[in-house]
Amino acid sequence: MSRPGNLPPHDQAYRTDYRIGQDNIRVGGLDLHNPVFFLAAGLILTFTGLTLLFPTAAADLLQQTKSVTLQRFDWLFAATPILVLAFCLALTLSPLGKVRLGGHDARPDFSAISWVAMLFAAGVGIGFMFWGAAEPLAYYTDWYGSPLNAEAESNEARRLAFSATLFHWGIAPWGIYAVIGLSLGFFAHNKGLPLTMRSVFYPLLGERVWGWPGDVIDLFAVVSTVFGLATTIGLGGVQAATGLGYLVGFEPGLLVQVTLIMTMTSLAIISVVRGMNGGVKLLSNINMAGMIGLLIFVVIAGPTLAIFTGFGRHTLGYLQDLPALSSWIRREDLSWFHDWTIFYWAWWISWSPFVGMFIARISRGRTVRQYFSAVLLVTFAICVIWFVTFGETVLTAYENGQGEFTNGIVDSAVVLFQLLDTLPFAHVTGVLAIGLLIVFIVTSADSGALVVDTITSGGKTKAPVVQRAFWTLMLGVTASALLYGGGTGALETLQAGTIVAALPFTFVLLLSCLCLFMGMRGEADFPEAKTGEALDPRS
Repeated sequence: MSRPGNLPPHDQAYRTDYRIGQDNIRVGGLDLHNPVFFLAAGLILTFTGLTLLFPTAAADLLQQTKSVTLQRFDWLFAATPILVLAFCLALTLSPLGKVRLGGHDARPDFSAISWVAMLFAAGVGIGFMFWGAAEPLAYYTDWYGSPLNAEAESNEARRLAFSATLFHWGIAPWGIYAVIGLSLGFFAHNKGLPLTMRSVFYPLLGERVWGWPGDVIDLFAVVSTVFGLATTIGLGGVQAATGLGYLVGFEPGLLVQVTLIMTMTSLAIISVVRGMNGGVKLLSNINMAGMIGLLIFVVIAGPTLAIFTGFGRHTLGYLQDLPALSSWIRREDLSWFHDWTIFYWAWWISWSPFVGMFIARISRGRTVRQYFSAVLLVTFAICVIWFVTFGETVLTAYENGQGEFTNGIVDSAVVLFQLLDTLPFAHVTGVLAIGLLIVFIVTSADSGALVVDTITSGGKTKAPVVQRAFWTLMLGVTASALLYGGGTGALETLQAGTIVAALPFTFVLLLSCLCLFMGMRGEADFPEAKTGEALDPRS
């Protein structure tokens, strides 16, 4: 299917003879882009196979590569969110802020509530569940290092526990997601190019994006996405298994964790078959309703006054500590900085092709200003509410010696369930938390597979279902392989895989800002123009 032919005069530079799927191989009902699908699948299958065959060697290699990456490129990971946020702010305040994804007459495909719910579920849902209580407590007690070397359990440590957590989960990651999402959405909805990472680089590379340079860009995007999602699915699986063991009374080993992950992968395949509205949209709305219910319960049952006063206090503390936390120069807390901040930045970067493409697909009809307002500010507000609620509750329980917090953190995966155990109806809320984790994992695997399949089918959004099922399975298998290879150090192995995979895509992310600006120049001068139509290939 060729590009739309009704582009306005100022879009002549984007005319191209490219046909979606022109390099695809069609066999047995499959529609696979050559060579992106085969290279990506081959690399991931090879990695998974070698990790399962040689788990210790694979874990050691990942850790060594991670160490070299951090020594040489920690500054790059640290600087990237700052540069990206500055770019987002510049676009929002410029005349380009009034440009609408899909053209002047485009209208949103989803209601504001469903849109935000899908943003949230795809972007950070599992992480909120895993780290909502564990991260502030970890920083406060110096469990695995403390931000800026604050003395454990001091007033400074309490402030920084929230500042650092909001720093990691607030505006910075969503700025990374937002740039990729806007880039993909603009070139797909306004320029009619395929919904794939290579299209973003058309202003810079021209027709060469349909050749090997574009294949390399898409390959980086696929590998980065798979490792980022595998890390998230692995963390969620570990927490769900640990929570189940905590509630029922058994020690969940690797077999239980892997079995749970593969079970949720199977559920994700069912969701894939149901499609966007019957799958991801439905699950996202369920997630949002469940999280709101859990949040309200903790606010009421926890230290309500401290929670409400903490919203403003910890937001101000975050702004106060932001410059010091952002700096990578002469860090005295270098170990903490690498293990926490740089890991998070790499995690967000590795997730950005997945979340960005998903955001692009659901954001048609929003202006650039509306887009950034929701993707940056609304999500940050939700972040503050969530982490202050669970953080204040868990720190209060720890300071009062409630439940099993007398010895601090023993296992980060069980902190949420230990916290709920200090509140009424512990078993009910514990089961709800496990249910939310399962639904989040299913949602992430479903939407992630959809994104990876779009890239590896040459930009088709209606590729055969069996291909999406294949990538869903690959996500579950990769997560299981990383857990198996990591053994007792599974969390460190997941982190190492994410950091290593994110490095190449960091350069793609920064260049995409330049390409987006090049593509959007002059758009604000033609507000009346229908700048292309969303390309929805069905063949």
